Amino acid sequence: MKRSYIWIICAFVCIAFISLLYLQGRYAKEMIRMRQEQFDENVLRSLDQASRELEKAETYRYLQTIITQHEMKKRGAALPDSFFITDFTLPLDTLTRNTTRMSLGSLTVNRYNRVAETISKLQKHVREAFIYEQGVLDEVIFQVMYTASEQRFQDRLNPSVLDGCLRNALQANGISLPFHFIVYTSDGREVYRCEDYTEEGNNPNYQQTLFRSDPTGQMGTVIIHFPDQARYIRGVANYVAPAMGFTIILLITFLITIYLVVRQKRISEMKKDFIHNMTHEFKTPISTISIAAQMLADKTVNKSEETYERLGGVITSETRRLRYQVEKVLQMSLFDNNNIALKMQELDANEIIGNVVDTFSLKVTQSGGTLDMKVEAYNPFINADEMHFTNIIFNLLDNAFKYRREDEPLAIVVHTYNQGETHFCISISDNGIGIAKDNLKRIFDKFYRVHTGDQHNVKGFGLGLAYVQKMVELHHGTIKATSELGKGTKFTITLPLSL
Repeated sequence: MKRSYIWIICAFVCIAFISLLYLQGRYAKEMIRMRQEQFDENVLRSLDQASRELEKAETYRYLQTIITQHEMKKRGAALPDSFFITDFTLPLDTLTRNTTRMSLGSLTVNRYNRVAETISKLQKHVREAFIYEQGVLDEVIFQVMYTASEQRFQDRLNPSVLDGCLRNALQANGISLPFHFIVYTSDGREVYRCEDYTEEGNNPNYQQTLFRSDPTGQMGTVIIHFPDQARYIRGVANYVAPAMGFTIILLITFLITIYLVVRQKRISEMKKDFIHNMTHEFKTPISTISIAAQMLADKTVNKSEETYERLGGVITSETRRLRYQVEKVLQMSLFDNNNIALKMQELDANEIIGNVVDTFSLKVTQSGGTLDMKVEAYNPFINADEMHFTNIIFNLLDNAFKYRREDEPLAIVVHTYNQGETHFCISISDNGIGIAKDNLKRIFDKFYRVHTGDQHNVKGFGLGLAYVQKMVELHHGTIKATSELGKGTKFTITLPLSL
């Protein structure tokens, strides 16, 4: 699969996950808003009910007092019993005595007259009783209103009754959160405050007018506060939070998977290039050795001592070249398994680098280039493995030689200097083809080689710079590269001094 397809799939899946997270967030926000509105509505309804219950409790208390007084007064001025007996029993007794002396016709007329008269008296009595009781009720209501208007609000308020009314009303509307409340008079004076009252957080306050039907001076206001309201409202999001968490985990897992797939694909491509380059690198010396061996074995060709010497030198040279390539592969295998053992000793870095430069300069000058060394390090002593330190310098010089420009003579400058009193620095710069920014950050990866087209004019496995970086790190140093395409490359190595 092409890398572009992978990135397209990754983009679509990421958009899907992000959209899902956005929808879940909107859903959670909407649930919180709805729960807040429902909570506000229930609290306001509860406060209204509590206010009514408080007024009912006060009215009921006054009614009990007034009715008790009225009953006592009524018993002390009761009407004679003959009033009720005459009205309801006399017509019936008279009707009974006359029934034996009257004829059937006159008896029927007399009976209906007596019944009508009795009903009329009964209706009159009920009407008088109703008017009397209505007057009593009016007197009670007037006395309640008069008594209430005569008392101060703080004298009428019973905090325990108000607390019970609030608690019952809230529970009836499905709210069981702990609450605190304060009561004020109409002019803003505090009448009562809960002992544990606190306004934690930014939770809103709810207020309700008490005794709303009374004059303004006898009214009051209760303000109620829920310390755990915010946690209760946000609690609805706890049902969405796990889903969002799992979605984020899936998104991270997907991104890691994509990263691993791309990385594996890149490694696969580098290994493919490595096998291709290794085949090409091994093919040349093997072919040369094979031809030389065939010439030595061919008895039809007259061979002088000089010919034997030349063919033997070719076989030896190509065998050495083949062994060098195999050793580079084996070295990287040892590094991967952390089986490399360094023989650390104090070395004069200027001297080691000078020897490598002297050896490599012949190769550079034969190609028409120059290799100069600028020594400015006044303290060149470091702890290093001589063989591997030599290989580091050689690999960097060989890398500069491989990636030289065809239109301009190669110019390599090796510079040594000290960084303060603690480090020794080496810089190797050239005027070669340079490295693009996209490739510069990958040049130390194993098997990676900067592409130079389909031509195999640049030999190697892509292990040289990976080896250099690994060895520098094992020497407790750092290496960095700067380059500009078409102008050249510069490698800088910093190693700790021997103390």
